Amino acid sequence: MQKTREYGECLDTVMKYIREHLNEPLHRDVLAGVAGFSVPHFHRIFTTHTGENISDFVRRVRLERAARKLRMGAVDITEVALAAGYDTHAAFGKAFRQQYGFSPSEFRALNCWRATEILRKG
Repeated sequence: MQKTREYGECLDTVMKYIREHLNEPLHRDVLAGVAGFSVPHFHRIFTTHTGENISDFVRRVRLERAARKLRMGAVDITEVALAAGYDTHAAFGKAFRQQYGFSPSEFRALNCWRATEILRKG
C-alpha cells in the first residue's frame, strides 16, 4: 500500500511536469528521471497506474489542449497542429479524429455543451 501511494505521488509529479512542458520534447528518459525511476521501471509503473503508456498519455494531453484551443476560437488549425507537436495539418487531423471522432473543423463547429461533453469523456 505504501509503495502504491509513493508511486502515485511520483506519477502525479510526472503528469504535472508533462502539463507544464507540453511545448517541449518529452522523452521517456527525462520523464523517468523526474519520477526517479529507470526507464523500464517507469514505463511499467506508469502503464500499470494510468492504463496507458507514456506516449499515449502525452499525445492525449496535447490533443486535449488542442481541442480547447479550437473551442476558444483558434483560427488557424495548422498553428494548433504545430503546437500539439504535429508536423502537418493532415497528421494532426488524423490523430484528432481518432481521439474524438471529429475532424478539428467539425469539432470547432460543435456547440459548447457538446464539445465540453466530448472533452470530459476524454
